[in-house]
Amino acid sequence: MREGAHRGARLLLVDDNKVNRLLLARNLELQGLDVAAAANGRVALEMLRSEAFDLLLLDIEMPEMNGFQVLEQLAKDLQLRDLPVIVTSSLEGLDNVVRCIELGAEDYLQKPVNPVLLKARIGASLEKKRLRDQQKELVRRFATPEVAQDMQESGFALGGRRVEGSVMFADIRGFTSLAESQPPEETIELLNTWYTLMFDAISSHGGIVSQIAGDGLMALFGAPLPLPDHCGATVRAALEMLEMIELFNVEQAGAGKPQIRIGIGIASGDMVAGYTGTNERATYTCIGDTVNLASRLEAHTKVAGRQILIDGVTRAGLGGSIDVEALGPVSIRGKAQPVDVYAPKRNLTEPSPP
Repeated sequence: MREGAHRGARLLLVDDNKVNRLLLARNLELQGLDVAAAANGRVALEMLRSEAFDLLLLDIEMPEMNGFQVLEQLAKDLQLRDLPVIVTSSLEGLDNVVRCIELGAEDYLQKPVNPVLLKARIGASLEKKRLRDQQKELVRRFATPEVAQDMQESGFALGGRRVEGSVMFADIRGFTSLAESQPPEETIELLNTWYTLMFDAISSHGGIVSQIAGDGLMALFGAPLPLPDHCGATVRAALEMLEMIELFNVEQAGAGKPQIRIGIGIASGDMVAGYTGTNERATYTCIGDTVNLASRLEAHTKVAGRQILIDGVTRAGLGGSIDVEALGPVSIRGKAQPVDVYAPKRNLTEPSPP
């Protein structure tokens, strides 16, 4: 790490010896660091949970709460467990060093601490934190908050677990013809607008968009975080998506631009949710018969002339909260038996293409 790159970083110095705190704090401040101090572990934890710090310098032998106890608490706290900790202690013995490292400390420096060594350790620890923060920011940017939370809580591992939820597939009708009728720049802008509107409707009802491909998307309700009313939430999100498209089309018509139509398929039930791909490149998704059925229902909207189609499990999960029309058993590709299909009554007939 280049000289001065960590200037302005905020450190919390925890030591019950006032003289040690004052002298070490002065030395660190001369290096351009912003230093706060605490006399014991209890006070330190209170400060860590109310203020933002980049590094913790921690003594072990302290009243009320010692350094080992602080490390144990940090390891249990999702918001603090990645905070780098350098232990500075007069305790001798390899077992104490090992215990601190096992509890998550970055390093263990014996008192009296060599100032040159401490400066080097602080620089290395702050650089590690910078890289961790960059990684978290990338996860937040390219994953939904729910997936980011799942990764933070359970860690990343390829594989999945069984969940009960609802799956939605949605796409733009006649997108190929639409794309051929206008410049590529306008098509990209249209797609960006479409995704902005759809993401908002889906996320506002507790869903996440797990996949986007061209003009289509796949959304999950009930994974990675449980959603008690996943059937109702998914259908309400779909209805809101239609309302947004109607409003958008009014603006498009006023500007003399092409309007769009969408189709949405929804199925609910048991599925396997998790990360698929490789350790270098993976995505969070769901697989199973429920997912396949939702995709088939979305395709069948073109045949049925409806913008939203749902399966019987979703219908049962709605209770009486949303009126639907029964379309009867429908032969679905890949299903041995006909599937009972329903459409929300708000959407009895699809408008003619513009």
